[in-house]
Amino acid sequence: MDVLVERCAGLDVHQAVIVACALVSADKGRVRKETREFASTVKGLAALVGWLRELGVSHVGMESTGVYWMPVFAALEAAGGFDLIVANAQHVKAVPGRKTDVRDAEWLAQLVRHGLMRNSFIPAQPFRDLRDLMRYRRTLVETQASERRRLIKQLEQVNVKLAGVLSDVFGVSGRAILRALIANDRTPEEMAGLARGVARRKWAVLRDALEGSLKDHHRAILATQLARVEACEADIAALDRLIREHLAPYAPEIELLTTIPGIDWLSAAIILAEIGTDLSAFPSAGHLAAWSGTSPGNNQSAGKNKPAAARKGNPHLKTALCNAAVAAAHKKGSYLKAKYYKLKSRIGAGKAIMAIAHKLVVAIFHVLTQATAFKELGETYLDTRDVKRSAQKHIRKLRSLGYEVALIPQTEQAEKAMPLKV
Repeated sequence: MDVLVERCAGLDVHQAVIVACALVSADKGRVRKETREFASTVKGLAALVGWLRELGVSHVGMESTGVYWMPVFAALEAAGGFDLIVANAQHVKAVPGRKTDVRDAEWLAQLVRHGLMRNSFIPAQPFRDLRDLMRYRRTLVETQASERRRLIKQLEQVNVKLAGVLSDVFGVSGRAILRALIANDRTPEEMAGLARGVARRKWAVLRDALEGSLKDHHRAILATQLARVEACEADIAALDRLIREHLAPYAPEIELLTTIPGIDWLSAAIILAEIGTDLSAFPSAGHLAAWSGTSPGNNQSAGKNKPAAARKGNPHLKTALCNAAVAAAHKKGSYLKAKYYKLKSRIGAGKAIMAIAHKLVVAIFHVLTQATAFKELGETYLDTRDVKRSAQKHIRKLRSLGYEVALIPQTEQAEKAMPLKV
């Protein structure tokens, strides 16, 4: 194989130690190999940078395993002068055999040397900071949702059917009733009277639903669960304020992204955190869709295409896109809504949502690269795009109802033509 990089290094990164193997081209096609171990501390990373500079290394490759690669990447990026390659661990598996950290580092160096290691997409530092905030926010939301489910489960265990009466147990009415249940100072009739708004109409049903068998330890558990839910809500609100501060420099991009149906400021923040504003790493919208995991998979054998699941992609971006696709599928007057229902009747709801998510990726790519707002085609676009196909569809519907249809185009020339009998 051809040698593309004369001086390169491979790093096998672990929690406490970094094994580095450098390959340096020598005379007559020979290769000088040097291997060293460094601590993953700040001093160890400084020593690693100095050693690489001393050897004149230009390219450094490593695997994106866990979070251990992040401080190493940050140190080398801050030092400058290195072309950094962070590869998917699944793409650089060595040939099975004897395995050691030194052999792993040498294998990575060989891949870099011959240009066989494909770099992963890593956004600029400001967007990596935003990633930390957005991904932690997702963790808090999931924690809050889990605690809510536990609280409702606890109510069901003591035969309090609050979730079967109120649409939102954690709304104004629900929280007032929960606090009264915990305090144990009101009768079921009095607790039902705490309902507000339309929930007041359910007074009799609420009264019956609140006649449970709570004991002191049940109330203690409910109090702890409600406190954890409210603590998560406070943490999410504080995090949202910090996220908005980080998004301030990207207000134009946020405004453009929110012109796309289904995308609000939160979805836009996740999108920017995962892909940034510079999409030069993606040659086309199709490449971005494949990276995000919304493109169909490939499964071809013997010249035949077989069914294949969607790609794995970026799980955080993929989740945000699917949530945005669900919202877009319910927006009145939207082209995406019409497209969703058209696909749903043919391939099912799940695949239709993934298809809409793919369309959102394409829209995001063009909105960010062209700095232009999303152009809404309208809910009737699919009908007007292909008049003949749409006409035949309506004819079939009328025929199923027992009607005979004659099509007469509304043009002067067509007025002289014979009507089409179906």
